[in-house]
Amino acid sequence: MPSVAVGKKIPAFTAQATKDTKVTAKELPGQKTVIYFYPKDNTPGCTTEGEDFRDNHAKFRRRKCVIYGVSRDSLASHEKFKAKFKFPFQLIADSDEKLCKLFDVIKEKNMYGKKLMGIERSTFLIDEKGVLIKEWRKVKVKGHVDAVLEALKS
Repeated sequence: MPSVAVGKKIPAFTAQATKDTKVTAKELPGQKTVIYFYPKDNTPGCTTEGEDFRDNHAKFRRRKCVIYGVSRDSLASHEKFKAKFKFPFQLIADSDEKLCKLFDVIKEKNMYGKKLMGIERSTFLIDEKGVLIKEWRKVKVKGHVDAVLEALKS
């Protein structure tokens, strides 16, 4: 399976998102897109990150940019998470990890001395032609959305 690379068009994919939305790579061109991967719904860091994207959503819309959040949680979990925190963007359920693998965000993590495989918090900025123009890996939540907005301006 091909994976993403800065300067290259995003490979084909299809994913299910909240509000019974289907997201495909073919639909991305025509607008800028932020796809951010986070480990789990309703956890402190993931909630804060979602709230930061929510609170700055109008700034992204003014730059003709859509946002998608992605985790391995189910659509039902995403619907509750989205409603609870009033996220104005869709959340993609990637239970089969196809999108995670495409973007190479599944990494070994150390949780309380136990090694496990999980999503490394990462964000990807895709231009109007469907080309990946910037990526952030090992994201720290604080100040991250500002960095994404800054990159969107340039």
